[in-house]
Amino acid sequence: MPIIVKLDVVIADRKVKSKDLAEFVDITEANMSLLKQGKVKGIRFDTLLRICEYLQCQPGDILKYTPDSKD
Repeated sequence: MPIIVKLDVVIADRKVKSKDLAEFVDITEANMSLLKQGKVKGIRFDTLLRICEYLQCQPGDILKYTPDSKD
C-alpha cells in the first residue's frame, strides 16, 4: 500500500495517550489501535479532522504517500 499511516509517531511525539485521542475523536480504542497500525482501508474526513484538531497537526503529518515501484 503506497499510503503509510504515521499516527503512532505523531502520538508519541506529542506525548498523547491513545485512549484520550480516541475519546476526543469519538472512536473506540480498538479502532484507534487499528488506525495507528495502518490496518484500515480508509478514514472518514471527519475522523481525520478531529485527529488533526487534537494533535494540532496537518493530515500530511499523519499520512505519507510512498509510490510503489511495482505499479
